Amino acid sequence: MAKLVLGPLLRYVDDTSATLWVETDASCEVKIAGGTARTFQAGNQHYALVRLEGLGPRTEYDVELDGEKVWPEPGSRFPKPVIRTGQVRRIAFGSCRAAPDQPLGPDALDAFAQRLMAAPEEEWPQAMILLGDQVYADEPTDSTKQWLRDRRKDTDEPDGEVVHFGEYARLYHETWGDPEIRWLLSVVPTAMIFDDHDVRDDWNTSAVWRAQMAEKPWWRDRIRGAISSYWVYQHLGNLSPAELAKNSLYAKVKAQGTDVLPMLLEFAEAADRETEGRKSTWWSFRREFGRIRLLMVDTRSGRILEEGKRQMINDDEFDWIEQNVDQADEYDHLLIGSSLPWLMPHALSHFQSLNEIGANKPGWQGKAAEGIRQVVDLEHWPAFRESFDRLSRMIEKAGNNGAATVCVLSGDVHHSYVAEAEFPSPTKAVVAQLVCSPIHNEAPKVLRPAFRFSWSRVASKIFRRLATWAGVPEDLVHWRKTSGPHFGNSIALLDVDGRLARYRLLSATGEETASVLLGRETE
Repeated sequence: MAKLVLGPLLRYVDDTSATLWVETDASCEVKIAGGTARTFQAGNQHYALVRLEGLGPRTEYDVELDGEKVWPEPGSRFPKPVIRTGQVRRIAFGSCRAAPDQPLGPDALDAFAQRLMAAPEEEWPQAMILLGDQVYADEPTDSTKQWLRDRRKDTDEPDGEVVHFGEYARLYHETWGDPEIRWLLSVVPTAMIFDDHDVRDDWNTSAVWRAQMAEKPWWRDRIRGAISSYWVYQHLGNLSPAELAKNSLYAKVKAQGTDVLPMLLEFAEAADRETEGRKSTWWSFRREFGRIRLLMVDTRSGRILEEGKRQMINDDEFDWIEQNVDQADEYDHLLIGSSLPWLMPHALSHFQSLNEIGANKPGWQGKAAEGIRQVVDLEHWPAFRESFDRLSRMIEKAGNNGAATVCVLSGDVHHSYVAEAEFPSPTKAVVAQLVCSPIHNEAPKVLRPAFRFSWSRVASKIFRRLATWAGVPEDLVHWRKTSGPHFGNSIALLDVDGRLARYRLLSATGEETASVLLGRETE
């Protein structure tokens, strides 16, 4: 008899439909709330994505495998799994969540789940956005390292490196298998995108980085395992039922009837090779929460890294993002999900743009700048200056198109803050950068003074002068920090009330460490 290995994960939800994802240990028929799906096999794992249609405002559910109920487990201490449709008033978000047993401070998402268990459903978020680093493939736990050593006896594979699809599956089991997290993901619809640690630290920092990694004998298997597992564990659930119906790869996977892992690995390798010009594989997506629109942007695999030309996103994908932003009559609040912040500490922002100019120079100057780029992680939006400016122009336009707020939701930088953007001609909407990082990967205290200094006026002036001297143009946008920097593991909430929104930051202890009102009262 098949057993439930992981899930159910409640993924896409709109007014009348939903998708739920599960992993099982054998081929079976999965039934949830009247919807059914046959599992597909990838290696030793089996998966199903169950689509539900015609839902009402509240649907309790359980999971059956081949007709036998397996979820919730008998005697479960957790509230009944439920699918809630309708108005979205609260969205949780954050990034950077290492496995629960890592010694990185208390897990803010686990603590948040425990608080929700004791709270009425009305206080639960109606959606959650995970902005990267769902797993840390380059920082495996001690137990995973031992598991890899046992698995690789008498082989030439590297010690401590997660390489293959099945090894990535273990990372997801560690991260999502925690009982409280498992319950939370079964009742709160979740959208997610990768960042570098889902693959490897500094993923796609530059063409030089890609060339260095390509020389490693295990890298080809690593990138194939990373992207194929991302497609299964994260990407599929981001798609609406209509998008799933049009997805050719998903159709092939469902029709295969045998192990689809070779097909997924081939797809992953082709997707990784698309680093120049047009790209046929996009990971960016759109999600509608009533009058709230989320545009989740792939800031990792979509980069253009040609010599002398660096772009965070290829032109076709950026065109698609701009087209969705221009549909301003369809939303009151625009959320741009970007794992990497658009607006950073001023000194660090200027330094990144300065470094890009240096890295494009020939000879020792370019090599030195490239080395600094990799060591100090200078690969955020300002380090792709053409893309930074294009994003700034797009956001400025969106701020005058009728929206009440335009917010960029980000993580990655291991401190949390709010920065409000100010353009030469004030926008009608409030434009803000909202950061929540990390959920569970507390930055060492020794680094915190450096983060604080990077926000200081002194540091900003120094690096702005250096950037100007090197030829970095003036910023198209100015910004001021209105909250932070906040340190420690946290989860953020965005509460929406009409045309107003509020950012709240909750620490792992439940303390509210920030509360910032966004939007302007209308007369």
